[in-house]
Amino acid sequence: MISSGLAKQLQAQFGDLISEPTEFRSEISVQIADAERLAEVCAFAKHELRFDYLVDISSVDNYGDDPRWTVVYLLYGISHKQYLRLITGVSEEKSELPTVTTVWRTADWHEREIYDMMGIRFRGHPDLRRILMWEGYPYFPLRKDFPVTGKPTEVPEVAFTKTAPIEGGPFITTPGGKDAIEREPRAKTWES
Repeated sequence: MISSGLAKQLQAQFGDLISEPTEFRSEISVQIADAERLAEVCAFAKHELRFDYLVDISSVDNYGDDPRWTVVYLLYGISHKQYLRLITGVSEEKSELPTVTTVWRTADWHEREIYDMMGIRFRGHPDLRRILMWEGYPYFPLRKDFPVTGKPTEVPEVAFTKTAPIEGGPFITTPGGKDAIEREPRAKTWES
């Protein structure tokens, strides 16, 4: 069975909750219309369709659009060697999803990282706390409204007390450079 057939089985089970499968670069994705049923869809994908490995959970900030965030679950079936992406939206007013740690224990750190960097909460998570930033940090650094130069802080010796000095951030790219190495973002020195 290939991924598109497995996605069709998911759609047959959940009807309008699951979009038609889409293919991009030989990878199959489906949208989940109601994020509240995410854990139920994931449990079916694991137990019935044998997607027993949660490869990754990632999030995208669609700042200025509704829903504000897109959360993407990349699944893999070890026995049938197929991948499937489950995609759902999260509105800014709710900014919460049900946890899938009850389906895959490995979701624990993925969900903590998304909470830490984007501010999306996972209802029912066994230990939802920051994983990269320190407790009490008031911002979510991967949101598009977080300035590239950072934010000033009043906590000496923990973080910078001033924003980064170079306009546009510490790494600058050269558009249209002669090769990939020249176009690669890196710290550059400026001549007066």
